[in-house]
Amino acid sequence: MRLMYADSAGNCYDHPTMRAVGRAGESFFEMSREDLIALPAGSSPVLIPGGHPVGISVGGRFSLLEKECGGEGPAYAVGALLPQGYTRTLLPAFRRPKADRPLPLMGYAAVAWRRGKAYVAAVRTDRPGRWDPDRYSTLDLPELVEKLLEEFPGNRIARRLAGCALDYRCFTAQNIFYRRWEGGIPVSRQCNAGCLGCISLQPAECCPSPQSRIDFTPSVQEVAQLGGRHLEASGSILSFGQGCEGEPALASDLIREALLIMRRKTRGGTINMNTNAGHTPAIEALCGEGLDSVRVSLISARDEVYNLYHRPRGYNLDNVKESIKSAVRQGVFVSLNLLTYPGLTDREEELRALIPFIRETGVKMVQLRNLNIDPDYLFEKLPPAAGEIMGVPYLIRSLKGVPGLEVGNFSRPLR
Repeated sequence: MRLMYADSAGNCYDHPTMRAVGRAGESFFEMSREDLIALPAGSSPVLIPGGHPVGISVGGRFSLLEKECGGEGPAYAVGALLPQGYTRTLLPAFRRPKADRPLPLMGYAAVAWRRGKAYVAAVRTDRPGRWDPDRYSTLDLPELVEKLLEEFPGNRIARRLAGCALDYRCFTAQNIFYRRWEGGIPVSRQCNAGCLGCISLQPAECCPSPQSRIDFTPSVQEVAQLGGRHLEASGSILSFGQGCEGEPALASDLIREALLIMRRKTRGGTINMNTNAGHTPAIEALCGEGLDSVRVSLISARDEVYNLYHRPRGYNLDNVKESIKSAVRQGVFVSLNLLTYPGLTDREEELRALIPFIRETGVKMVQLRNLNIDPDYLFEKLPPAAGEIMGVPYLIRSLKGVPGLEVGNFSRPLR
């Protein structure tokens, strides 16, 4: 497997002699054919800003490629962003000697070149189905956006989602206008965590957030208008807790009132909340008022790692556990949004904590989510690893071995 690199113009090349390397945690590994799959349709090759690739030279040693092969220009590391339904197994191997801030928040996966084709370190873990990119950003979307804005002219959420759908091309925002599948409605400006990889709010000295957080508190009527309309569609999911907002449980009174109005209008569809599950009283109350499903974001079932990544304010991992147990007792379908990262999530000590956590709480599904964050930035914040790296495929097999646990990438409608 040959090393791939890019020049300063973004043109990609395969190196004639250097072999491809991937990364897990702080360790580099030569990649074999068994580690890789052909680059799936919908993948996006990306340059690692300021990063020079690491490969294996003719002498069998890890080497840093700083210059283009046969040229004087700099050589940059290359990764790939995966389409929906694929889970990354290795990170790109690179060094950034002059880095002054973390990389942009993207899910970089290791790549290689073999016999005229690009390959990526990943496994397929779900079928895109409703999340196939070809089903989005269609030619009629602008017209559908305009029609909804005319239907609810004073609805500030509709106006915001219009920008999310057309400018950011957010699929859950677009589904509100398509009136189908999983549609997201942001409601909360505040959060009770400061996750290192938060995609809506970052400190100025860190990497820029790829999207902005909602800057107003919507009214109950604004939420109920859009939510009630969406739930009338067959097989729909209405989700609170989007990437462009804080923690939805902190707006539980607003959600509860809107939920009651929507459920008076229709019993159809699934009402879901994506949450950190730290605010246990709010989770308990909403589950008792008709919430159908909850998806809990989690990077680790170990207190030390959980606290250093999520940086919770006013709650801890025990609160998260109790929230999940309470939801399960009330008949709510609970998934984990497992923030998956090669060299972290697939370590021995993580699995020893995660599997019992799932069994004890009664979680019904694990949704694997490629964590978007600079590996150097992440691992310098976390405690030194102790156990062996088992590999992401081993992690997936271990999860599938838990009786009654579904493993995939996407939420499912419950009605």
